[in-house]
Amino acid sequence: MSASLFVHSGEKNEKYQALLQQIPGLLDPQVDVIANMANVAAALRETFGFFWVGFYRVVGEQLVLGPYQGPLACTRIAFGKGVCGASWEQQKTLVVANVHEFPGHIACSEASKSEIVVPIMVDGQVVAVLDIDSDEFATFDDIDRESLEKICTCLSELYP
Repeated sequence: MSASLFVHSGEKNEKYQALLQQIPGLLDPQVDVIANMANVAAALRETFGFFWVGFYRVVGEQLVLGPYQGPLACTRIAFGKGVCGASWEQQKTLVVANVHEFPGHIACSEASKSEIVVPIMVDGQVVAVLDIDSDEFATFDDIDRESLEKICTCLSELYP
């Protein structure tokens, strides 16, 4: 399924609103945060059909691959490198319409064309990032950013 099926922002917004209502039921504070990340990745991929959806966790000075849905991925990303590392460094969501134009982009898959990365913040520090890739250009917009930031806020509340 291609993300282009959601060209109309109204339809995309409706899907996010429905997902945002489901997220609290998917997240269990009694369960390890990695298991919760796995459910969120699956829910996002199932809802939107994105090319790749997953998490990278901050482990020391690197982002380490966490739960994801999609083709094989890079397992480690350095601070400030690629879109994920830049989001970690800048502590903000990055929306990239064309990853081939992003300085230092890490090409885990040549099929990836656009990307959004949302940091998960706990006590002012990035503990993980949500990374979503599309196989089409300019897939992500403010609707994605705002909705995914809300989802990441829900995940951040599961950290001790």
